[in-house]
Amino acid sequence: MTDSRAVPDSSSAAASTFVRVSGLVVDEVTTTSLRGHADLGADHLTDWGTVHGGVYASIVESAGGAGAGFAVADRGQIAVGVHNGTDFLRASTGGRVEVTAEALFQGRGQQLWDVVITQSETGKVLARGQLRLQNVDRPDGTRA
Repeated sequence: MTDSRAVPDSSSAAASTFVRVSGLVVDEVTTTSLRGHADLGADHLTDWGTVHGGVYASIVESAGGAGAGFAVADRGQIAVGVHNGTDFLRASTGGRVEVTAEALFQGRGQQLWDVVITQSETGKVLARGQLRLQNVDRPDGTRA
């Protein structure tokens, strides 16, 4: 059985400034999955009017990291990204995107998460990434 926690408003103080600026809002997280969304607009666009690939890579890192971190929090650990491979599949001019992240592998030392970013309006996949993370003890030694 996986623990599940609804996150009513991760656009609040619960998320870092960087995550808030990327647009990611976590709607639900469990030890093996995460569901969220982002409203992408003018602040996320290149000079050519399309969403910057760095926004997608950041969302992959943040979503996979949040899910992986949730999975090891009860062990007094955090999960830190060691490799982010994000593919940009379709150009977009913004709007709401849905974010789903699923654990592909969860070991004592590492995790591998798959993150998919889909345009809400069309259901088409815009970007997809895999995030490998290292499980490490919390720097402050506390348990979440």
